[in-house]
Amino acid sequence: MSARRRYLLGAAALGAASVAPSLLLRAEEREPVLRFAWWGGAGRHEATLKALALFERRHGVRVKAEYMGFNGYLERLTTQIAGGSEPDVMQINWAWTAMFSKRGNGFADLRRFAGLLDLSQFEAEDLAYGDVAGKLNALPVSFSARVMLWNQSAFERAGLAVPRTWDELFASGAVFRRVLGENAYPLDGELYDMMLLAQAWVQQRHGTPYVDPTQPRVAMSPAAALDWVRIYRRLVDEHVATPLPLRASLGGAEKPTEQQPDWVVGRWAGNYTWDSVIGLRSSTLDKQQRLVLGDFPTLPGALDSGMFGRPTVMYAVSRHAEKNGRAEIAARLVNFLLTDPEAAALLGRTRGLPSARGPFEQLRDQQRVPPLELAAHDQIQAQRVAGRLKRPAPMFEHARLHKFMREVFETVAYRKTSDEDAARRLVTEGQALLQRIK
Repeated sequence: MSARRRYLLGAAALGAASVAPSLLLRAEEREPVLRFAWWGGAGRHEATLKALALFERRHGVRVKAEYMGFNGYLERLTTQIAGGSEPDVMQINWAWTAMFSKRGNGFADLRRFAGLLDLSQFEAEDLAYGDVAGKLNALPVSFSARVMLWNQSAFERAGLAVPRTWDELFASGAVFRRVLGENAYPLDGELYDMMLLAQAWVQQRHGTPYVDPTQPRVAMSPAAALDWVRIYRRLVDEHVATPLPLRASLGGAEKPTEQQPDWVVGRWAGNYTWDSVIGLRSSTLDKQQRLVLGDFPTLPGALDSGMFGRPTVMYAVSRHAEKNGRAEIAARLVNFLLTDPEAAALLGRTRGLPSARGPFEQLRDQQRVPPLELAAHDQIQAQRVAGRLKRPAPMFEHARLHKFMREVFETVAYRKTSDEDAARRLVTEGQALLQRIK
């Protein structure tokens, strides 16, 4: 090869090397990049990635998926929001609006993009959960509430019908112990499950939850707080609910019910839990067990139903997205994930039964909702329509208050305090904490 030819080939190569990166950079700059963060398990991740690929093909954008398990997600998001580097679209818990957007300015106001969002798919009450200070900070993906699940086969072995009243529930503990043995319990649950169940009794008796839904203050009187502690202790002392120390000795106090061997074989026969996890609870039961949906126990003349429900998860858009020029495409992604039929087919029930009317009806009509989950959904909807499932205070699930309540009830569970002292702390220290974090 001649020297001139070698020179020309070298020059061409050098030119290609110097031009190609700039061309690639300009191509990437022309292609919008949207960041979307969520937590979940393998099934949710797989379905969401498929839905995002479809969105990318339709809109000619790249979506950077930032996903992980729940542990550590809130901590990472807190750091990102504090530094103004949060994703454009975020999966959040409903209670986090009280942490990140106290005045409604922490997230983008989605009503500014109403033309890109099919809000007609949602009931007004569902939209109200995302409203902060008159601004639509988030949209609900699904709604979940607490229901009573019972292993009917276990109750039949004990010679009992599944409980329908508080009296029947409390009486079942002694029967399970006598007939099925010391290690048999009518009800299992993590500490928070039992705290919520005891709070339901208090709301029915006293007409108030722990935190006022309208302002950051403890709504329970000292007498109501004392009943809250005593009902929790009664559930344990009367052999109704599995004690916290027992659960801790069996692999961890927060080990999910479906992973407990005693649940699998029917020695632990009930669960007060979210309707969104019915599939998990039923998935591990052996063939001798049969799970049924129970009635919610209610005191005669109850002042409040005590039922607890809220959005399972929500989608919010970064308040910086508009400044970065990504607000509109972020709103389109939210609308796609919540209301698009093809997206609904891919996502299924990976985030619960959809709140949006179209996707829910699509899953129901295609018989993609198991009968027990559909029955729970219908039970919850009936209570919502009747006005018996009232909106709780977002502050009730604020991370700092949640930690405080758990610490108090742990001292009760391990018998390190008196009922009176625990109730006093719930009122006085709880009120002081709410004033600090409001």
